[in-house]
Amino acid sequence: MQIRSYRPEDRPAVAWVFYRAVREGAAAFYDEAQRVVWAPSAHPDPDRPDKLLDQWCWVAEDADGLKGVMSLEPGGYLDMAFVLPEVMGKGVADALYAALIEGARAEGERHLTVRASHLARRFFQKRGWRIDAAEDYETGGQVFETFMMSIDLGDS
Repeated sequence: MQIRSYRPEDRPAVAWVFYRAVREGAAAFYDEAQRVVWAPSAHPDPDRPDKLLDQWCWVAEDADGLKGVMSLEPGGYLDMAFVLPEVMGKGVADALYAALIEGARAEGERHLTVRASHLARRFFQKRGWRIDAAEDYETGGQVFETFMMSIDLGDS
């Protein structure tokens, strides 16, 4: 498994990882209608700009292709954290997270935030993140229970 920086040509594969992570990986926490709104297509929208080009983004890949993605906006908001269902619990998210934390520190970020799903909340809590608030998030006629979380990276 290799962790590397995101490239524009990764966009279709990242869309596929996101789609599968939401549609399959989050199935125990969100109903089908919610997952359809959250991830309506397995393909990127060609009419929307690639937001990951404006973020610090890392992907995990092996010989078979992309397995996961994590991205951080300047200012410390963790935007994307998704892995394929078949690699959940196999260290892919841990490797991406290590790259993200290293990158955040290198860029001078000292405080990170995220709006986490139920599944992501458990991952982040195990790594020292705190829940600042449980918050319902409404989009597309669906309400999602989410968790506003944060972590202080300190000066190390």
